[in-house]
Amino acid sequence: MRPDASPAEARAIDWLIRQRDPAFDDWDGFADWLDEDSEHAAIYDAVASLDQDLDGLPPMVKPLPIMAPAMPRHQTRRAWFGSAMAAALVAVIGVSTLNPFGNSNRIQTAAGEHRTIELVDGSRIEINGGSVVEIDKDRPRFARLETGEAMFHVVHRNNDPFVVETGNDRIVDLGTAFNVVRRERQTSVAVSEGIVLYNPDRDKVRLVAGKAIEVRDGDRQTPIVQDVDVTSIGGWRTGLLVYNDAPLAVVAEDLKRTAGMDVHIAPTAVDLSFRGALIIDADRNRTIADLAALSGTKVQRQGNGWILTR
Repeated sequence: MRPDASPAEARAIDWLIRQRDPAFDDWDGFADWLDEDSEHAAIYDAVASLDQDLDGLPPMVKPLPIMAPAMPRHQTRRAWFGSAMAAALVAVIGVSTLNPFGNSNRIQTAAGEHRTIELVDGSRIEINGGSVVEIDKDRPRFARLETGEAMFHVVHRNNDPFVVETGNDRIVDLGTAFNVVRRERQTSVAVSEGIVLYNPDRDKVRLVAGKAIEVRDGDRQTPIVQDVDVTSIGGWRTGLLVYNDAPLAVVAEDLKRTAGMDVHIAPTAVDLSFRGALIIDADRNRTIADLAALSGTKVQRQGNGWILTR
């Protein structure tokens, strides 16, 4: 990217800077900006990816000196700081291709951010927000989901299965599409196409399209295979979340990851479960209102988020 950033690039940097503020709550405005042009999402992803790479710079690497813009007489200090940060990011982006220190094998997304990566073998990984995925350039048919959620679209290759690791689990795929969620001490796998093998050296569970499992770490019993609607697998990619008696805490976690929504469950409602479908609306208030109505809870605004009570 050239130092004189385009308006879209400058806007993407501005969104990134604003989202660092814990008080940021203009997610609807951000979504509207993404919808204005199909290229906005790619531009924002590029800026966010660079920002993540810069976080990986070792302490001894000093950034290039940046001349901050002079502060206009009538400009607020907050606005001036945002302009200075934008200028710094634009200048650094101009030399980002020379940065040898970023870990390009580690992909980390922020809450509400979705990213897609193409692997050298033609496979594709769609990564939900609040997730960490690691790939290995020396193992093109391998990926590790440290935390969060990802949808894998694997190209079939005879005698060369694709392996996904998460927690202590190993998922072997022969050419299919499947969704994996790694929560705290729990792994969920759902298959929408083809066949996968869950822990073939230990549990030997075979999952075909329309089947899913949820396994807690340390569970010695063979995972129970459940039926699941194929059309709902990976629904987070289109803003659709489907549940069958899921704890409200799980729904809140998914809303945080998928839409950047901060939802808390009051102690009086922690034992409630949810069954149904949620649509991530551009108006997040409508989404949370639907959740409250369908779960029999009451919703109240709490800071930049919401709290559900019985």
